[in-house]
Amino acid sequence: MKKLISLVLAALMALTLFAACGKSNDDSKDNTDDTAEVTGTVSTDGSTSMEKVIMSLGESFQAEHKGITVGYNPTGSGSGITAVSEGRCDIGLASRALKDDEKAAGLKETVLALDGIAIIVNPENKVSDLTIEQIAKIYTGEITNWKDVGGDDAEIVLIGREAGSGTRDGFESITDTKDSCKYRQELTSTGDVITTVAGNPNAIGYASLASVKDTVKALSVNGVAPSEATVSDGSYEVQRPFVLVTKEGVELSKAAQLFFDYATSKDAAEVISAAGAVPVAK
Repeated sequence: MKKLISLVLAALMALTLFAACGKSNDDSKDNTDDTAEVTGTVSTDGSTSMEKVIMSLGESFQAEHKGITVGYNPTGSGSGITAVSEGRCDIGLASRALKDDEKAAGLKETVLALDGIAIIVNPENKVSDLTIEQIAKIYTGEITNWKDVGGDDAEIVLIGREAGSGTRDGFESITDTKDSCKYRQELTSTGDVITTVAGNPNAIGYASLASVKDTVKALSVNGVAPSEATVSDGSYEVQRPFVLVTKEGVELSKAAQLFFDYATSKDAAEVISAAGAVPVAK
């Protein structure tokens, strides 16, 4: 009888240990999926040119991470860089490369994508192609009438971005017109430039290719039309990087790190491409 009781107790102990081990293994499996439990808000701040790309990435990311909200504050590249430096946002957005003094101050750039800067005119304008030299002469006031570049006899109205804009910095660097442009209007967003050019038959402006709508006409430059393909292969010369800006030594929150990793991964390439930019990770 004692022998029978001992055997029963041994069997019960074995079953208890088996169940405990099974439960432990299940818990371990559940705990490995840390990303499913991450919640919070990711704050991005900066370039208005990157709006379509960042909003698309945020929407795609949030579909997979229900507990995380990605916010976007369209303040311009310079303001976004300052916001990161002062700790007022998680990730800055700049539509230009960081300058040496910004890097020296502890800021770090990660190129997300490449974007063409489209030279835009009103759809009624007869002009369809300009050289870099002609664009420079137009913006510095050497060429003031559309008839001198194949258009109608009308004064050219110069539209540009405000100081601190990444688009302006890229445009003026490529055309070698820094501090020399004779702007009629300096506007604070890509959308404002597009709207203004769309409403003035004699206007010319520049805007992110990713944001250009059919309300304006994008000109060819040196015979090359702006597109994802021509930006990617470098044949369209007026282009610049879309950059994510972080601060050296400052650790991102779990939510912000997850978004950063997703945005710079191959998984996000299709989303970036659909938004009109050329992804770096492919």
